[in-house]
Amino acid sequence: MSAKQATEMLGISVATLYSYVSRGLIRSEAGEKDSRERRYLAEDVEKLLKRKAQRGSPEKGAREALQWGSPVLESALTLIDEEKLYYRGHDATELALTRTFEEVATLLWTGSWETVYKLFLQTVTFAIEPEIEGVPVPPLTRMHLVLALAADDDLRAFDKAALPMTGARILLLLERTISGVGGGSSAERLAAGWKLTTEADVRLIDAALILSADHELNASSFAARVVASTDATLYQVVNAGLSAIQGFKHGGNTRLVAAFWREVEAAGDPQPVIRAWLQRGERIPGFGHVLYRQQGDPRAAALLNLLRSSYGAHPVLAQAERIIQQTQKVIDRAPNIDFALVTLARVLALPEDAPLTLFALGRTAGWIAHAIEQYATGELIRPRAVYTGSKPGGGNI
Repeated sequence: MSAKQATEMLGISVATLYSYVSRGLIRSEAGEKDSRERRYLAEDVEKLLKRKAQRGSPEKGAREALQWGSPVLESALTLIDEEKLYYRGHDATELALTRTFEEVATLLWTGSWETVYKLFLQTVTFAIEPEIEGVPVPPLTRMHLVLALAADDDLRAFDKAALPMTGARILLLLERTISGVGGGSSAERLAAGWKLTTEADVRLIDAALILSADHELNASSFAARVVASTDATLYQVVNAGLSAIQGFKHGGNTRLVAAFWREVEAAGDPQPVIRAWLQRGERIPGFGHVLYRQQGDPRAAALLNLLRSSYGAHPVLAQAERIIQQTQKVIDRAPNIDFALVTLARVLALPEDAPLTLFALGRTAGWIAHAIEQYATGELIRPRAVYTGSKPGGGNI
């Protein structure tokens, strides 16, 4: 928008507008016709407008903050800035290429890589394979059950001075529960459980776990922090995260992506499937992210690039490229991490729920990190509600 439009919307002078630009509150760029004329990002102007409104109405501001709004908690874990993702100051996409999942988990929990081998050289003795009436239990349900049963046996989980050790035991337990394999790294165990044999496949699993590890105050991490704030153990914290991540507006979106992809495969062409979903009033799953409006989800870009370098000629990747190209023609949105995880699973011929399983296992590291951070505050997360029901004694508000 123009300077005139921006100043009128905000009710400020041009000088104040320039001040906001110099402080990085509003981004500007050269106009298309006249390079001397600056244009101002409407998104930034709208954010400032919302902040002003929140200062004038704190209750409204608090409500909006819980819906993609202003920050509500302090955290030193993850930064989403300028279309990039950082874990404790390190670019997550670079970590996915150069580090192991254990190293990244240790970084999130302790702020350092140094204790990684000490933490993860543990033996988990209470891994189980639950079944219900002889029917195999789905992966995430199995993770829930294992955590609930193991929590009663692991009295060390009450030691707040050794939280990273408990976190490592939980990750080892969950990975062994999913893979049925002991020994090796997280990625090696999962790869072996899924019958993957190459180093490139192990690297891809490692990258998927790392890129899924944390994403600031997402719904499941907020749920984890709330549970941690009650002084529940890390086992209960992770179980809360597992419950939240399965919703279709969170990690469960991978299941919608898989359903969409199956329709594309059956049709042999993405275009009629894209049309059908849009005509039904449904969004195309796996595309777009509210926090990455300009350049797209960097996690997806990193994982898809890794897939291209290892499986460039794979027919699934060719199909993925067609889906991306035709979807972006219609809705101009880049693929997100959900699409990339489903693409990975299809390329490697993994089980149906593998994308969500990978997402949940990776995010477990983040839930534990958020819990450790929340324990340190000693605070209970307990917001108040604005009552909108019937008044006592009859009548409506």
